[in-house]
Amino acid sequence: MFKDGLFAGKRILVTGGGTGLGKAMAERFLTLGAELFICGRRKSVCEETAGDLMQKHGGTVNAYGVDIRDAAAVDAMVEDIFKSGPLTDLVNNAAGNFISRTEDLSPRGFDAIANIVMHGTFYVTHAVGRRWIAGHHRGNVVSIVVTWVHNGGPFVVPSAMSKSAIHAMTMSLAAEWGRYGIRINAIAPGEIPTEGMSKRLNPNEEPGARTAKRNPMDRVGTFEELQNLATFLLSNGCDWLNGETIAMDGGQALATGGNFYELRAWGDAEWQAARDTIKAQNERDRSARGA
Repeated sequence: MFKDGLFAGKRILVTGGGTGLGKAMAERFLTLGAELFICGRRKSVCEETAGDLMQKHGGTVNAYGVDIRDAAAVDAMVEDIFKSGPLTDLVNNAAGNFISRTEDLSPRGFDAIANIVMHGTFYVTHAVGRRWIAGHHRGNVVSIVVTWVHNGGPFVVPSAMSKSAIHAMTMSLAAEWGRYGIRINAIAPGEIPTEGMSKRLNPNEEPGARTAKRNPMDRVGTFEELQNLATFLLSNGCDWLNGETIAMDGGQALATGGNFYELRAWGDAEWQAARDTIKAQNERDRSARGA
């Protein structure tokens, strides 16, 4: 779909770029000639991803271990990147989520999501954007949100609130920063199964099975479809596209609301089973980080 070398000269930062959707987007940008910067809390994972991508495709992938909840750490990372030249593009992909009845949430549980999704996304966007403005550089931001920004997300309230904040940021900064040649857009994908997130949002189920049954197109999304849309938004194919959140979910939000409303039928036993599964997944992740 895209010509070779389309992203030659681009320098793109992808948050949460070591795994899942972030890794998939980063790989596509690299194949099109971009110089990449990826970050995540686990530097070892990002370094492994960077090595794998360069071995497979060549090019340059720089890895950073940064917790985007730490504004000072984010600023230091962005400052280090800009020492070798300004970024041209930013993809806000880092996130976290899990299902829970809201009455069962603790403040710590709420903050675990809000601090990554809302605060962290703003910290990165602010650190990059203010350098673009100060240096008179054009720039382009794409953030990954959810379709629930339009109609709410029962049982994922911290994520729904935080992603809605990114949706609002997208519209607000498009209006504020457009005069500097900075575009801000967002993608709201439907389910594209990734191992870790699927187990936190659809515990005890085959990844993607529920979506495939409910989606108007009878399937989940693919990495390639997200790669293609993100590539278009970062290209100069339509520089007048600004402040938009584009749903890519096969029409599921239109047909069903695209959220977790059906979980209202769960009782205590189902929620306990879900908590047990999510806890086990978190423990496996902590063990992997320790290794």
